[in-house]
Amino acid sequence: MLLQRYLDVSQSADVAALETKLVSFAHDMDFPLVSATLVIDRPGPATKPVFVTVGNTPEAFLQASRDYDSSVRDPVNKRLKRMSVPFVYDQDMYTGEGAGDLFEQQAQFGYRTGVCVALHLPDHKHFVLGVDREKALPKEPVRLTRLMADLQLLAVHAQSAAISLLTPADSGVVDPKLTAREIEVLRWTMEGKSAWAVGEILGVTEHAVNFHLRNVFRKLNVSSKHSAVLKAMNLGLI
Repeated sequence: MLLQRYLDVSQSADVAALETKLVSFAHDMDFPLVSATLVIDRPGPATKPVFVTVGNTPEAFLQASRDYDSSVRDPVNKRLKRMSVPFVYDQDMYTGEGAGDLFEQQAQFGYRTGVCVALHLPDHKHFVLGVDREKALPKEPVRLTRLMADLQLLAVHAQSAAISLLTPADSGVVDPKLTAREIEVLRWTMEGKSAWAVGEILGVTEHAVNFHLRNVFRKLNVSSKHSAVLKAMNLGLI
């Protein structure tokens, strides 16, 4: 990859641009799926971390993978917590650690193998980047090493943009507060409904739905419906 491609990612002007560039980069690496997550640990034993994700993760997979116990068992998550170098996951990893059922669940969404890396940053922040696909990774050591090096470099540049674009303004205090109607609008938007269709369901105008969505964008510091839904889900708001 040309150095300018990496620099373009780090210089993303907004969340939508970062997401678009990451998806394009992953496709050029022959990976149809990519996910970048900023994790912010917050002080206090009863305070949950903030997770903010961009990428093209299928909505159905997000819904199916929100179980806490499964997340704790997942071999990839275990490695991401303690490693800071890229690693490969595949079916053998999952079955070898007694999590074959988790592999079968994710494989139906296209997650059969991939490369992941976690960067552990100052101020209790962590950045996780992963690219995924169905077909096997190259066996040649040189090609595989090059692939992992590309992902490591991409993660370094992507985390720079993620810190400035994805960090909630109030990440150190409380989660953004959405009104009941804003949450309703987001939930129907998550189901793929247009603003007009949401208005019909809720008995309000399309203009009113767009008004609520604009408020959501402002509160969550995002610029698209897709990003708003992902961020609200990761923050546990919907």
